[in-house]
Amino acid sequence: MVRIRLTRLGAKKRPHYRVVAADKRSPRDGRFIELLGWYDPKTDPSTVKLDLPRVDHWLGQGAQPTETVARLIKKAKAEAGAAA
Repeated sequence: MVRIRLTRLGAKKRPHYRVVAADKRSPRDGRFIELLGWYDPKTDPSTVKLDLPRVDHWLGQGAQPTETVARLIKKAKAEAGAAA
């Protein structure tokens, strides 16, 4: 099963994350199938950049987002709708 989840990058106490499509069995920072975007919680407000067409593709293929990623997708779609 494919999950859409976060993988952690950055120095100690200065995290930023990639949003990736990965096999459920892979480790958090291990192998992934596709890079879908990134998330930086340290900025004010936090920054989210997602490739929404690719996210929709993976969701259509049956990928399951984690709770955090589901919130980030919802936020990114709301921002994209407001910008259009």
